[in-house]
Amino acid sequence: MSQLKGFIVWIVIFTTIKDTLCFQRFAEQPKYTEVNPGQDALLTCKIIDKRGTCSWQKDNKPVGIYPKKYEWVGGSIHSPHVGGDCSLWIRSATLDFDDGQWECQVTSSDFTTQDALTSQPVRLVVRVAPQRPRLEHEGVHVPPGHNVTVESKAMATVKCVSHYGNPPALLRWFLGDQEVSPLHPQTNATEPDNPRTWSAASVVQIPTTRERHGEILKCLAIHESYAAKSVVVEAKMDVKYAPTIRLLGAPQIDLEEGKDSLILRCEADANPPASIVWRRAGRSEIASLQETLQLRPVGRRDAGLYTCQAQNSVGSSEQLSVQLDIKYPPRILSAGPDRLTTAPLFSPAAFECVGEGNPPPTYKWVQKFNHGSTYLERGRESRLVIDNVTYDYQGEYECRASNIINGQERHVASDPISLQVVGAPLVLRSNPSTNNVPVRRGDDANLSLVVCADPRPRHIAWEWGSMRLEAGNSFDRYSVDDVTQDPREDCYLATLHIKATDSHDSRPYYLVVENDRGIDRHAIHLSVEGTFTDPLELSYLMGIAVGSLAALLILICLCIYGVRTRKCCFRSRGNFKSSDKDSEKADLKSRSDSTNGPQLDSIYTTPAGFHTQGHAQGHSPEAMKVRMAAMVLQPPTRV
Repeated sequence: MSQLKGFIVWIVIFTTIKDTLCFQRFAEQPKYTEVNPGQDALLTCKIIDKRGTCSWQKDNKPVGIYPKKYEWVGGSIHSPHVGGDCSLWIRSATLDFDDGQWECQVTSSDFTTQDALTSQPVRLVVRVAPQRPRLEHEGVHVPPGHNVTVESKAMATVKCVSHYGNPPALLRWFLGDQEVSPLHPQTNATEPDNPRTWSAASVVQIPTTRERHGEILKCLAIHESYAAKSVVVEAKMDVKYAPTIRLLGAPQIDLEEGKDSLILRCEADANPPASIVWRRAGRSEIASLQETLQLRPVGRRDAGLYTCQAQNSVGSSEQLSVQLDIKYPPRILSAGPDRLTTAPLFSPAAFECVGEGNPPPTYKWVQKFNHGSTYLERGRESRLVIDNVTYDYQGEYECRASNIINGQERHVASDPISLQVVGAPLVLRSNPSTNNVPVRRGDDANLSLVVCADPRPRHIAWEWGSMRLEAGNSFDRYSVDDVTQDPREDCYLATLHIKATDSHDSRPYYLVVENDRGIDRHAIHLSVEGTFTDPLELSYLMGIAVGSLAALLILICLCIYGVRTRKCCFRSRGNFKSSDKDSEKADLKSRSDSTNGPQLDSIYTTPAGFHTQGHAQGHSPEAMKVRMAAMVLQPPTRV
């Protein structure tokens, strides 16, 4: 029994939820619609879960369904509003019958549900073209093409009216090409003699200044029923004003001191005629009472702001001004601090250049080379600051000031300023790509670096491996040139020559330079190309590899033999005898002799005499380095 009651409760809950979710409701309601007379209009109304009956009202009165006038969308009078679509077609709309407020209604699903629907009233507008708009000034009609006449500094109030339009026309104001805002929002009202049409009115207030004189005031009426969608009516602003002036002869190019002349003219437009006054800003006296102002020729003392003003019985004009900017080329007043500056290496240094000119000059610091035939730009400010002085900065400097007058560059240069750099040697690190020198095997190689030093270097040498060659010396295939002067001051060229390069020459070579203030060392890498293309060289390398492998096998066998022998000795330690001791001594002696003697399983031998010379003779370390280099450079001897 309890299970049956629970089942009944679930059925009631399900039915209630289903009925709640199935209430009919709007999917889409009708919207504001405009239509031209004689055209069809569609009022959209769609219902979700529709169960009632659709109907329409216009101006709170029910509307019937009539073929070729009011028709359901997607159905007919016998099968209307298929699938919940209660939309309505209004055929051949007319102002008298169809213009008004429309509502879409749906009756309840049943008398208990009470889910009847009524849409928001929406306007269906059947358009009617309004009459041509008209202008009114102070209540008087202004015919098209006539003027709106006002006194200067007054406020011109102009009204634009458009009659008998549906919907009312949209009115916009323009003064010349600039749109202006009306005094109040546009007002619309139904026509007394035709309530289904409207009149539109808009008022604008225009300040009547002299700038407004002659401008065209336009009222633009916009309506969809107009053939061109809009109609405009306009009038000319006729303003009585105080003098207005214009300035003629204002310079169009730069005026250069001592070369150009200037004639300025102040032309007044006034009623009655006005008098002219020229003044210069910052001075109390009048520059001229004539219409023209002449300056022949101009000088920098004539630079300044000039104003022109006209005056009559109505009032005074505004002041027109012209700024005269007299140009003159640059001139350097000072450059220094001294003609000669000495700076230690890696210390800061600064130069300053002071000049004048109009326009203000721009500055450029250049470092000159080859007696001024070439130069390097170092800065673009009046003050040149070198944070870290190196030998690259040593030489003559020149400050160049320039400006542009009438599109032509005018420039001037200061007297030369010298920068002398003193310090430890510095090998110039130029482009990193030059630090690697490729050469074909068998060709000669030339390795060159530039070093700068002040005072002059006392030692310049090339080092590689255990070799060291001083400038001016040679050894075997290697030679070092005497130091030559580089075109740069206090800079020298050091060159190492290697003849008939082979694969053993691929390595870094270091240039070592020393003077009284310090030492510098920099490497340049030589890459010998084509090392493995010669079959003989390949066979030579293969022989070395095979010999090395054989030596390794022999060494492994000796180690295995020694381990086994030692194990045997330990195994017989308990039976040690004096005869065994004698045998062991003999073995030790034998091993000692074999160690001091030649090793027959070696692949290479050392050049003859190397060991004896190294120990028997007490030569200097430099001589030892040379002999070691000779030993390293000598190709190994096959056994």
